[in-house]
Amino acid sequence: MPVEPAIKRAIVFFDGQNLFHAAKDCFGYTFPNYEPILLAEAVCKTQGWTLAGVRFYTGVPDARDDARWQHFWFEKLNHLKRRGAFVFSRTLRYRNKQVKLPDGSTHSFLAAEEKGVDVRIAIDIIRLGHGRDYDIAVVFSQDQDLSEVASEIRVIASEQGRWIKLASAFPWSLTSSNARGINKTDWIRVERAVYDACIDPRDYRPKSPPNGP
Repeated sequence: MPVEPAIKRAIVFFDGQNLFHAAKDCFGYTFPNYEPILLAEAVCKTQGWTLAGVRFYTGVPDARDDARWQHFWFEKLNHLKRRGAFVFSRTLRYRNKQVKLPDGSTHSFLAAEEKGVDVRIAIDIIRLGHGRDYDIAVVFSQDQDLSEVASEIRVIASEQGRWIKLASAFPWSLTSSNARGINKTDWIRVERAVYDACIDPRDYRPKSPPNGP
């Protein structure tokens, strides 16, 4: 049985869009107002872990599709990089989708699709686990596609004969429509008081009202 380390190094991985939608659902926030480094520090402090790195991943609109939100993410990601976080971004793609309304009619709309972000998070968790860069990988996401990563981490732990943990952190309230973390991981529920203490004091939004992230 691998020995649990006394000092546990944690790398915190953020799925930026997933975190935004969870915070919107739980707390009603209408734009990504979180500060990932503060959230990572808060979670690690609560759990008694040593923060070893922050990695942030998100889809970003093309300027031709939404220049205002492209500017928002450009500024926010640059700030994170200046503070030492690793940043990965992919261009959001927009596709026409249709939904059937209660009266039988259909409504068409453009929906943003994020491609490759969850794959990159999974690859990096596995790669850094193989490299012994952390003892605990904390993922701010509720994306169940990442549940298979937990199985791979257990394989790595067995191969290397060491203690490794994968946890998923997510905003939570009594009114959350999704109160589940990623399957096969430890769940860390982030309540509003903790989230609100980690709001970014800088607002990168343009002055004109945006239409969505």
